[in-house]
Amino acid sequence: MTAAALELTASRFGDGQTPFLSARRVSELLGVTLAELAGLIGVARNTLTARSGARKVDAALSPVVRILAMAGEMAGDEKRAAIWFKHQPIPGWAGKTAYDLVREGKADKVLAYLEAVRSGVYA
Repeated sequence: MTAAALELTASRFGDGQTPFLSARRVSELLGVTLAELAGLIGVARNTLTARSGARKVDAALSPVVRILAMAGEMAGDEKRAAIWFKHQPIPGWAGKTAYDLVREGKADKVLAYLEAVRSGVYA
C-alpha cells in the first residue's frame, strides 16, 4: 500500500471538522467503548473528548488506524479488519491478537507483521 493510499484509507477515520482522527469512529468500528479505546491506546478517557487533547489522541490513534487501514486493504473491508484486529491470534505471539499487542505498546510489531504478510513472508 502506498503512502497516498494509506492516507486516503485512514482519512475515513477523520473527524471531518478538524484535521484529527476521530476516536468515536475508531471505537464504533472496533465495537468498544471510548473507555476501552482509551485503555487500548494509553490515554485517559477524558483526553479522548477534550479539544485540548486532540493532538495527543491523534498521535495515539495513528498506529491503530494504520493497522486497520492496512488490514482492511488485505482483508477486503474494514469490518473484517476490525474482527481480525480483535480476535485473530498473530503467529509467534503466544495467542495474542493485534488488540493485545497494541494495548501492550507493540503496534510497531503488528505493522511489521502485516508488512511481512503483504510481502509474502507468511503466505
